[in-house]
Amino acid sequence: MASRLEINFIRLLSRCESIASEKRVETEWRLDKYVGALEEMLVALRKSPSKPTPEVLTEYTRKVDFLKGLLEAEKLSSPTEKALANQFLAPGRTPTIANERMPATKTVHMQTKARCTGEMRDELLGTDLSGKGKSETDLRNRKGLPLDERQSATELDAVLQHHHNLQEKLAEDMLNLARNLKNNTLAAQNIIKEDNQTLSHSMRQADLNFEKLKTESERLEQHTKKSVNWLLWLMLILVSFTFISMILFIRIFPRLR
Repeated sequence: MASRLEINFIRLLSRCESIASEKRVETEWRLDKYVGALEEMLVALRKSPSKPTPEVLTEYTRKVDFLKGLLEAEKLSSPTEKALANQFLAPGRTPTIANERMPATKTVHMQTKARCTGEMRDELLGTDLSGKGKSETDLRNRKGLPLDERQSATELDAVLQHHHNLQEKLAEDMLNLARNLKNNTLAAQNIIKEDNQTLSHSMRQADLNFEKLKTESERLEQHTKKSVNWLLWLMLILVSFTFISMILFIRIFPRLR
């Protein structure tokens, strides 16, 4: 059962993730205060007697660090610096609440990356970042640009689209590579399992053969001992019979004078 402190921490963390996913103004102060309170609650949660498992604590720390990094990245002035800072953010891996299909921090990370990419694009194209009628403003600005700049903007769009396609292809290739690696690993595990079964069967068969060989060796040894005994008695009888026969022959047929 989760402690009262952990329940309050999860509620505040879910609230922070919800605020982070919304579009905020520069005067928004709640998220800073809430993240500061999250840090204090996380320290107390680590020291609590009924603290959660180390894996859960690691996930909590990961989400709090992500929110802190998100706030620090938003304070940067350049869109390029924001985009670079967002690249190094690590969102949470598990949902905070049960009804989330995808971790909220991951959704926030994707939204922030898209927003930073749009700001970089607007900065490169020299468009207005006021926010209202963005597509129409971009179109009017492009129409008002000289021909060379409009061509440069078109080429930049093509380059960005090309890089986006390359990233998607790279992600797909990595996914296929991971899938193939998983299949190869499973196949190797099956082969190793079959080899282990064959080796175990061979070892059992070798043990049975050794037992049979030992039994036959004992029988052969007993048979050899029995044959030697019979041969010894037969030789003794033959020698005794020969000796008695010679004595009788000498007694019956005395030596000629």
